[in-house]
Amino acid sequence: MAVPKIKATYSLDVESIRALEDLARRWGVAKSEALRRAIRAAVDAGRGEESDALRAFNELQEALALSPADAKAWAHRVRAERRASGTRSARSKV
Repeated sequence: MAVPKIKATYSLDVESIRALEDLARRWGVAKSEALRRAIRAAVDAGRGEESDALRAFNELQEALALSPADAKAWAHRVRAERRASGTRSARSKV
């Protein structure tokens, strides 16, 4: 069964084209295949990474060492304070 392909046009700078041509030559494949492999490798490399913001958030959560019960109690107190102050989110006004 044939693999469906989509033709697309992209503008690349000279340095990127030369790098792509070099990869294709080293791998012994067409430039399109080299580009597909490079894209797949970049996606695979990024899968296990977390953003700086997410990493900071996770570190904060670990540093607080809240139990699930403590976290639930905190959320309950915050909701109660918000209700008591009459502050509503933009979402609830819609």
